[in-house]
Amino acid sequence: MRPQENYMVIISPGLLVQLMERTGDGRSVSVRELADAAGCHPSKIDALRNGRREKSTIDEALAIAKRLGVDLLVLWEHTGRTVPVPAEPPHIAAVPA
Repeated sequence: MRPQENYMVIISPGLLVQLMERTGDGRSVSVRELADAAGCHPSKIDALRNGRREKSTIDEALAIAKRLGVDLLVLWEHTGRTVPVPAEPPHIAAVPA
């Protein structure tokens, strides 16, 4: 049995877009650059920006916040008892082994 993954939910896709246009150091960051910093595929960053995806692992969320130059909870909220993990659309969900 695999340990339960800790997920973070993005607060606002629009806020992510704004923060990418002007990061903490005043420069913009591209989807590809942010994906490289987070260690994920650029399509995941694009899906977060467009609202097609709402959740990310805590490690990815931390890396994204760090690259954008903001505190984690400016852009993300923890999942748990009060914030449920959103279900992935069927086309994104993993196929069982």
